[in-house]
Amino acid sequence: MEQVLHLGLDVGSTTVKLVVLDNNAKMLYSKYQRHFSDIKSTIFKLICEGYNKFKNSKITVMVTGSGGLSVNKWLHIPFIQEVTACVSSIEKFIPDTDVAIELGGEDAKITYFSGSMEQRMNGSCAGGTGAFIDQMASLLQTDASGLNELSKKHKVIYPIASRCGVFAKTDIQALLNQGADKHDIAASVFQSVVNQTISGLACGRPIKGEVAFLGGPLSFLSELRKRFIKTLKLKDNDVIFPKNSELFVAMGAAIASKDEDAISFGDLKQRISGLNSLPDCEVGKMRPLFLNQEELDEFRKRHESHKAKRGDISTYHGKCFLGIDAGSTTTKAVLIDGEGTILYSYYGSNKGNPLALTVEILKEVYAILPQDAKIVNSAVTG
Repeated sequence: MEQVLHLGLDVGSTTVKLVVLDNNAKMLYSKYQRHFSDIKSTIFKLICEGYNKFKNSKITVMVTGSGGLSVNKWLHIPFIQEVTACVSSIEKFIPDTDVAIELGGEDAKITYFSGSMEQRMNGSCAGGTGAFIDQMASLLQTDASGLNELSKKHKVIYPIASRCGVFAKTDIQALLNQGADKHDIAASVFQSVVNQTISGLACGRPIKGEVAFLGGPLSFLSELRKRFIKTLKLKDNDVIFPKNSELFVAMGAAIASKDEDAISFGDLKQRISGLNSLPDCEVGKMRPLFLNQEELDEFRKRHESHKAKRGDISTYHGKCFLGIDAGSTTTKAVLIDGEGTILYSYYGSNKGNPLALTVEILKEVYAILPQDAKIVNSAVTG
């Protein structure tokens, strides 16, 4: 009799995971890929790649994740809530777990198994999740893995807000302005994620016993795991870091699918054939700012009539005034004369080092400023 395989599809906020298990829950195939908001194309690609390996094998299928309900409607395959799927996987593969901490792209979850089971998940804010880490890494001109490498050489931990990405950026920008080492800032970002998870989800309930670390960020970022382990004061034998921890939710969906009716892999491939032709949005859309080129041209014409007067700095003589706006991601500078005429302006990314950029701007201004022109006052904001 032909063996029925079990496919789990986890459609998250930033990645899509696909796994295929046999009847003994042995991993036969897996894929983990970022979708960059193009969920349909990513699902299409992963299922086609799976079909090329398993052809018309009989499979059971179940989908989970924050994007799972949409896939459930598109492909008519059963849906399971991701926390429930993760529990199924934990009970199967790491049954000794007392507490599981799972971080995803835009969610964070803690599940208590000792005593009565209790599941906790963050709300609509993505503070302290994978997307939060990506945003903080961009401020340091790197990515999540680069942040992990920077953190390995840290010496000091600074307090950084993690409840909100905007507040965190403000803290990081202040540290950069003060000349803090990027290695220390990177480790501080990871510590802020730890603090947010413990304070926002544990809410005073102890995290003790054998603790499992699951999800993409905790799988790929070793320094983030270390911050959790150090903060929770876990011993080596209390740490559970299973193989394929980034796939646990998809694996749970595959396990849960065993009770569903089997279909052929070819049938699933047939269902995705029209996936890209389905509507992109299931909610009403607002009117676009400009319906056509004519409306855009009219907008530009109207706003171009309100331009600040500009002068030639190379021919200017007399007093001038400098203003600098050092923002969280960009630096702006303007040099004006006594009547408000703009002699020089700059707008650009601070590339994570606003102080160095400001020095470069000042060097450029003084290089082109005539000898009989003088900056008599300056101010900074941002």
